[in-house]
Amino acid sequence: MVVQYKCPSCGADMKFDSTTGKLLCESCGFATNIDTMKQNAEGNTTHTDDYSNDTASSFYESDVNQYVCNNCGAVLITEPDTTATTCSFCGAPVVLADRLSGQSAPYYIIPFKINKSQAQEAFKKWCKNGRLTPKGFMTADRIKSMTGLYVPFWLYDLHSNGEMNAACTRVRTYSEGDYIVTETQHYNVYRSADLNYLKIPVDASEKMNDNLMDKLEPFDYSNLKPFNMPYLAGYIAEKYNYNDKDLFPRVQKRVAQYVDTYLRNSIHGYTTVNVFNRNIHIQPKNAFYALLPVWLVCYDYKDSEHIFAMNGETGKIVGKPPLSKGKIAAWFGGITGISFIIIKIIAMLMGGGLF
Repeated sequence: MVVQYKCPSCGADMKFDSTTGKLLCESCGFATNIDTMKQNAEGNTTHTDDYSNDTASSFYESDVNQYVCNNCGAVLITEPDTTATTCSFCGAPVVLADRLSGQSAPYYIIPFKINKSQAQEAFKKWCKNGRLTPKGFMTADRIKSMTGLYVPFWLYDLHSNGEMNAACTRVRTYSEGDYIVTETQHYNVYRSADLNYLKIPVDASEKMNDNLMDKLEPFDYSNLKPFNMPYLAGYIAEKYNYNDKDLFPRVQKRVAQYVDTYLRNSIHGYTTVNVFNRNIHIQPKNAFYALLPVWLVCYDYKDSEHIFAMNGETGKIVGKPPLSKGKIAAWFGGITGISFIIIKIIAMLMGGGLF
């Protein structure tokens, strides 16, 4: 089923506007509040009488699904995981509602807060701040594409308990007559913790680079909303490839590291700390399927493509830009030169004869 949102004033297609947080008609300026739109019992958006919810014919062939655009009648060929896209012929925003029902229906969504023009300006500014990147890259004039994508995530609520044993010492050195005494005290230290973690995000798309998605955190959950289909209008969206059970080992390992760090940081005030035993358990409590906003930037530099990701809510940018060998050499040369001068000044002040 193809869903397209029509303006009740002029009949043009409406898109989600990240600036106002409303469904907006760019032709006449009419806007409507998404949060007040009706939803049916399954959690999918229905419309008031002012909106069209045309059902187009759909059919399935091997791994490629085909839909028909309600505007121009063109066939929309999409990948099986796509849930929102645009018509390649008329540019109309399209939501594939039948892929957003049942187990494929998201529970939460964080709408885009940064629009495309803001994302482009933020990316250009980020490029110009690269101290070790080539000048050609810093101009930021080779953006090949910038795509607003709702990436599927699982948000985990977890309970953890951990124990840690460590052999620690406190060392004290003092003078006693003609002797210098070193006193070492040994301790057997035990720590335990019972911790809860809420909404730990893990991306559930096989197409996305996991390390890139992890670095986009944190997301501001104050903007987390119950899922509503109009938020997808004008953007690309995909459904998850991995369910919450598939990804639990990954989030389990990640949270175990959090617990380990928490326990280790609770042991302080000692000269040495040698952890010889740790026991950490992670239990799942809840897992919520959510769509989180990401701008994917494809940058063409010297006949090679560099992929960057921007948090569509906070503007945080991650990725590996190219590095200038000349700038790196100059930077290390400058550091070496400054270090040489500092050492020489110290030696002169101390009356040394090294130089």
